Amino acid sequence: MSAQPAGARPGRRAVRVTANEQLGAYNVLRVDDPQMGELQAGQFAMLAAVERWGGGEDERPFLARAFSVARHHDGESSYLLEDVGPGTRRLCELAAGDELWVLGPLGSGFTAPPQGRRAILVGGGVGIAPLAILQDALSAAGGAVSVLLGFRDEARVPGAGLLRDAELATDDGSAGHHGLVTDLLERELRSDPDAVVYACGPAGMLEGVRAICERDGVPAQLALEAGMACGFGACFGCVVPRRGGGYLRVCVDGPVIDAAELDRVELHAGAPA
Repeated sequence: MSAQPAGARPGRRAVRVTANEQLGAYNVLRVDDPQMGELQAGQFAMLAAVERWGGGEDERPFLARAFSVARHHDGESSYLLEDVGPGTRRLCELAAGDELWVLGPLGSGFTAPPQGRRAILVGGGVGIAPLAILQDALSAAGGAVSVLLGFRDEARVPGAGLLRDAELATDDGSAGHHGLVTDLLERELRSDPDAVVYACGPAGMLEGVRAICERDGVPAQLALEAGMACGFGACFGCVVPRRGGGYLRVCVDGPVIDAAELDRVELHAGAPA
């Protein structure tokens, strides 16, 4: 789980899509990207289609979209996408052989738990993506890992296939626990208060995780999601308030931020990228 050396950031590059696989309401976009190199679980990349990346009568270009790297193996990177607007719709349309602009890896990722402490991974919706590569890294290191995933409805439940051995919660009761994934987290922490929590998902879920962990004195690392214009700290478009004053830039101070640094998780910080 080591990161890129300080200051090292591969430039924007055009890569080839190798596959676009349907996973319920989601798409898993796979790209040939050997320049991604070694990255830390939780880091992200800015993505934009090489062709037809714009909308309206004058085809004004969209901003690149930020997506967590879900996996990177043998030079191939994977991203979990959901069609929530014109930009993500264009990315979901890409097929094998199409080109994609990639800038990354960017940001700071997760830190492994102390030796002997179990990691509890808590994900919601499309936010489960960085937990897949984190599960791979922690399992490879021999650590104990539990996975709790929450989805809105039956159409999104297949997204759980991105990870292994996940316990599920759904808003509509279509799979697993009928309710919030934070209900499962509270149960797990009652049986193992020494665990370390890692979470990514919508703002409401992240705020629930943060509040539970603060109440119980459990360390937690939250991967925040925010709309970004640049991805490397220049635009200050993704700032969140820091406990004690000041702000954190999700793109460079995060996206993974220690829950103790936040008074709360605001709505825009959990909005889908």
